[in-house]
Amino acid sequence: MTAKDGDAFEGACGGTDDVACDELLAEVYLLLDKECGAEHEVQLRKHLEACPPCLEQYGIDEQIKQLLARKCGGDHAPEDLRTRLRASIRKTVEKRGNLTVEQTNVSIEQTTE
Repeated sequence: MTAKDGDAFEGACGGTDDVACDELLAEVYLLLDKECGAEHEVQLRKHLEACPPCLEQYGIDEQIKQLLARKCGGDHAPEDLRTRLRASIRKTVEKRGNLTVEQTNVSIEQTTE
């Protein structure tokens, strides 16, 4: 399911919060990875509690993430790759969700042993 598919959830939500379904779906991996601010996380979780379709999608995405973690055998991607992926995900979330994501400063140092 993509953020664009979130339009199908409009009206299905019983919540009264300020988070729309398409916004939650665009940010589901930020929520799963604990990469959104504390206040926004509370808003997203409040929406999940009141919106069964979004909660279902969140559960599916959470299971996918757990499956990938199990099947990858605990191997960790190099820090450089993780940094580039985070930047790419943030850019996609901003573009698709018309959102602003808090930027973090990243510095890369090369060490010789």
